Amino acid sequence: MIKNKISPNDSEKDGQKSVLNRRLFLRSAGVATAVGTLAIGACKNDDDDTITPVDGTTVDLGSGDVGILNYAYALEQLEAAFYEQVVKTPYTGITAAETTILTDIRDHEVIHREFFKAALTAAAPTQIIPGLEVDFSKIDFTSRAAVLGAAKLFEDTGVAAYNGAGKFIKSADYLLLAGKIVSVEARHAAAISDLLTPKTADFASDTQIDSNGLDKATASATILAAVQPYVKTKISGANLPK
Repeated sequence: MIKNKISPNDSEKDGQKSVLNRRLFLRSAGVATAVGTLAIGACKNDDDDTITPVDGTTVDLGSGDVGILNYAYALEQLEAAFYEQVVKTPYTGITAAETTILTDIRDHEVIHREFFKAALTAAAPTQIIPGLEVDFSKIDFTSRAAVLGAAKLFEDTGVAAYNGAGKFIKSADYLLLAGKIVSVEARHAAAISDLLTPKTADFASDTQIDSNGLDKATASATILAAVQPYVKTKISGANLPK
C-alpha cells in the first residue's frame, strides 16, 4: 500500500536520483515569480476567509478564482506525486524511452505543483489548501498496464478539468496561464495514449475529444469524484463556481 504526504521535498526525501532539469526549473521559477506578482493584484477582490476543513477530514477548495487555483493545485499535487512514484519505482520491463518520457512528465507536474503553491502563497496565504495525502494502493506500480492506465486517467481528467473550469476564471492573467498549462497536460495525455496504443488514433479518441473535435470540458464535481479514490484527504468543491 502506498500512502504518502505530498510536499515540495518529497523527491529529496525519497532519495530519487533523477532530478529536475535545473535550467527548466529555474526558468519556470522565474515565470512563477512574475505571475505570482500578478496574482496578488488579481486576488485582492476575493474573500479573505481562511480555508479550513469542513470537518475533521474534509478540505474545501474555496470559491472564486482562488478556489479554482486551489482546484488546479490539488490536481497537480496528485499528478506530481503519482509520477514521482512511477519514476522512483519503475514498472517491470520499462524501456529507456519510456523512462525519459515519464521523467519529463514528472518534472512538468512538479513545476506545475510548485507554481500553484507559490502563486497561492503569495496571493492568498490564508486560503491555500494544505498538502494532500494521496493513496495509490489501488495501483500496481510493477505493472506497465496499471501505471499507464492510471496515467491516462490522470492526464485526461486534468485536461477536462482545466477546460471545465476555464469559463469561470475572472482574471485574464489566470485564464491565460490555465490555457498554457492545459496545453502541456494535453501533450502529456497524447504521449501516454501513444505509449498504451502506439501508432493509432487513440491520442485523440472519443474518450478525450467531443463531437466538435474539441477536448472535453468536465464539471469540477465529476472530476473530484474521479480522483477522490486516489486521495486520502477528502476534498470538497461545493463552493467552486458552477
